[in-house]
Amino acid sequence: MRKPDTLECLYIDFDCYFASVEKQLCPELRGRPVGVVPLDSPHTSLIARCYTAKRYGLQRGTSAMEAKRLCPDIALPVARHDVYVRMHHEILRVIDRFVPVAKVWSVDEMECRLCPSEQAGAVALAERIRAGLREEIGPWVTPSIGLGPNQFLAKVAAEMNKPNGLTVLSPEALPGPLLDLPLDDLPGIAKGMLARLHRNGIFTMEALWHLSPKHARAIWGSVEGERFWAQLRGYAVARPETSRRMFGHGRVLVSGWRSLDSAFEVARLLTVKASRRMRREGYLARRFTLSLKRREGHPLHWETSFFPARDDQTFLKALSRFYREAVETGHTRSDFARLSVFMHDLVSAKDHMSDLFTQPGVAETRDRREQLSDLIDAVNTRHQQSVIGFGLNRQPPGGYAGAKIAFGRVPDLSDF
Repeated sequence: MRKPDTLECLYIDFDCYFASVEKQLCPELRGRPVGVVPLDSPHTSLIARCYTAKRYGLQRGTSAMEAKRLCPDIALPVARHDVYVRMHHEILRVIDRFVPVAKVWSVDEMECRLCPSEQAGAVALAERIRAGLREEIGPWVTPSIGLGPNQFLAKVAAEMNKPNGLTVLSPEALPGPLLDLPLDDLPGIAKGMLARLHRNGIFTMEALWHLSPKHARAIWGSVEGERFWAQLRGYAVARPETSRRMFGHGRVLVSGWRSLDSAFEVARLLTVKASRRMRREGYLARRFTLSLKRREGHPLHWETSFFPARDDQTFLKALSRFYREAVETGHTRSDFARLSVFMHDLVSAKDHMSDLFTQPGVAETRDRREQLSDLIDAVNTRHQQSVIGFGLNRQPPGGYAGAKIAFGRVPDLSDF
């Protein structure tokens, strides 16, 4: 492993991104605590909140009613995922004027790698990026920027002085600035890993720093422990490429949408969205799975397999078979709480070969279905919304079926 001796990574983490975008676009929200909710209902919960709201003790998952009780002046705008994604692309355009974005980690986090000519002036570069964002995006969407010898430490630095901070973790200063941090401030140490460290007598950053690579591997139970040890010390750690394993979407079902018919209506929307993503990334699937969780009782789970497919009709026909089976087995009165659809056992389209033993006419039908799905994708992409598709397109409360922002995934604009 190589150990950089200078600042090679600039990491940008936007502060309370959803709430900040709402304040930037809606002047009436400025100066007020803001919590973003997925739908306009007193029974929903916060998915984001600004720093003012945090001071009242509001967390992600706090109910809207509890948020109003703790903070009577709070504004609760409904999330606008398409707006946040469009703002994300505007932000990338601004950053790219100063330095190329090497990797987008999420809708509000991105990494830039600094070439040798940029490393000495890394702090000045970060200041120019901040000024450019303030001028072109607006003063309410603030970035916290971290500079470090690798992505791991630059991300830690970006989190250290929020909001609107600029923090440097230089290789020669380690571990000094890290020693006052709680263990779970480090990426990769969530609740489960924190408990594992505690069981092994590791309660402070100093104790973590003095672990040996072998001991770290034993605690993590894999080579990830040694990778963590190296990243913490500023090494540039190369990770193996990961391969795509599945495409899928899930949805919590709200009151009025928990019947079998409504659940399958949502499942149709999610299936088409997942199928479209899969085509866009160049894959076919050999298996399709649907899971329905009840509010009480055992979940329902179906799975089927077929010749590698990429067209909407194949997956929707499988979904129709699941629906008929659910009706025949008496699940029409079930009170469902959540559903998920998955396309898995993937095959890369460029590696896929036709079956020599396909019955006459089957290959032609498959080709026509794929061409039709490609045509629908092209029309929807051109209009940047779903204007054509199979069957009904009634959005459930909260909208954005299959197009919500998730950690590590930024929806394509065509998903909306």
